[in-house]
Amino acid sequence: MIKRKLERYLQILSNIDSDEDKFIWIMDYGKNSVTIPEQHKVKSFEVPGCQSQTWLIPHFVEDDKIYFTADSAALISKGMVCLIADVYSGSRAQEIREFDQKEFEKMNLSTLLTPGRNNGVHSMLKKIKFYAKKEDNSKVAV
Repeated sequence: MIKRKLERYLQILSNIDSDEDKFIWIMDYGKNSVTIPEQHKVKSFEVPGCQSQTWLIPHFVEDDKIYFTADSAALISKGMVCLIADVYSGSRAQEIREFDQKEFEKMNLSTLLTPGRNNGVHSMLKKIKFYAKKEDNSKVAV
């Protein structure tokens, strides 16, 4: 499921000719994504290592799936974190842990984003894995 969703975004981006237009598409994706309520913009949901404030909120549901909502103060970061949230939403913790995040390298973000923004994307992916491990640990503790 994760790979299929990522491939959908890879296809969209591959149909856009210039890097500038891809950058604009990611910003528009962020602009058109839902803004999270202020009460969820707390330190525990903040993604460390991002150039602008970015939040990634997990929603653990009974069927062992994790859904994510996300937001950021900057449109490019919001576009990326919302895209990443969508790719992983609806997946089981085990699927998230087992998915090779190097698959995101196919997006060629290094040509679109500054090194600081690329580090932010890495932090977003790391936070996703953290939540998947947290879900697994919470089940062990029960």
